Amino acid sequence: MAQLIFMAVLIVGGWMLYKRFIKDAEKLTARRKQQEKERQTGAVGTLEKDPVTGEYRVKKEEE
Repeated sequence: MAQLIFMAVLIVGGWMLYKRFIKDAEKLTARRKQQEKERQTGAVGTLEKDPVTGEYRVKKEEE
């Protein structure tokens, strides 16, 4: 019975690591595409509108 529980924990842990890896890879791919797009257009950064003040600011990368 202990072996079954150990295998279940091992499988669930592996699955969680796999999902996190995929999530991080997708985030990295999206960041690279955005950087390539900025490089092609010559932009310094991406602007986003502040909903409170209505001003545009350079978007900060969140890691």
